[in-house]
Amino acid sequence: MPYDTIEVSPQSVAVGAEIHGVNLAAELSNAQFSEIRQAFLEFGVIFFRDQDLSPEQHLAFARRFGAINVNRFFTPVKDHPEIAEVLKEADQKKNIGAEWHTDHSYDQIPALGSALYGKEIPPLGGDTMFASMGAAFETLSDGLKDTLRSLRAVHSSRHVFGPARYEAAAGTSEVTSRYRNPELATQDAVHPVVIHHPDTGREILYVNSTFTVRFEGWTDEESAPLLNFLFTHGARPEFACRFRWRKGSLALWDNRATWHMALNDYHGHRRYMHRITIEGVALN
Repeated sequence: MPYDTIEVSPQSVAVGAEIHGVNLAAELSNAQFSEIRQAFLEFGVIFFRDQDLSPEQHLAFARRFGAINVNRFFTPVKDHPEIAEVLKEADQKKNIGAEWHTDHSYDQIPALGSALYGKEIPPLGGDTMFASMGAAFETLSDGLKDTLRSLRAVHSSRHVFGPARYEAAAGTSEVTSRYRNPELATQDAVHPVVIHHPDTGREILYVNSTFTVRFEGWTDEESAPLLNFLFTHGARPEFACRFRWRKGSLALWDNRATWHMALNDYHGHRRYMHRITIEGVALN
């Protein structure tokens, strides 16, 4: 669609666009916000450069899309419990979000989106990959599409944020300095494997390799071959784009429509981000 109040530069055929001509620190007009929201729905993830945002301005922009979801596992920014720290110190080896995933799929009502703002960026590396799960679903065979439409999948936070991960990392800061509340990782959620996007109606493949553990009514062993096929299929490069961060960049992605993965290729450098998660609606 044409855009009148913003400039939109697609980043790949399947997913992603940079938005120019916008100052997110200012109060956006209804017309400009409407076009930003349309680009968000059209491209799955949108990127803004050279933004100078206070935590309050970051929150104000996110709230235009919906209520804020306070993440129960990430360490919050001081004095701003609605903003989560996404941090890798220079001496740490593991990063956050190193595998393909979509945020909060383990919740009964998954997140609408996430707004990640770059505060401190390594000189090279630390890019984020995004992939379109609408494009991934549309390229499957008709027979597999029909099979997947009949299935539901179990998503869990237990193995990622629960006590076992803390025990495995005992004596290191890889987990304990960045995550909290492992006792709250008790909830499993069941969602359709193919959802209809709440805003666009597009059919979306809604499983991911980080949080999806099995199909409902199937064992882990029975689920693994098909899930592994879908995880490999969704990661095909033609469905993806790669975003190179700079200080002051902001990425806003649709958790209903995309996967993302943070590359861990900047050892010896600090990477510090602020992430806000936006509440969604039940999926069907």
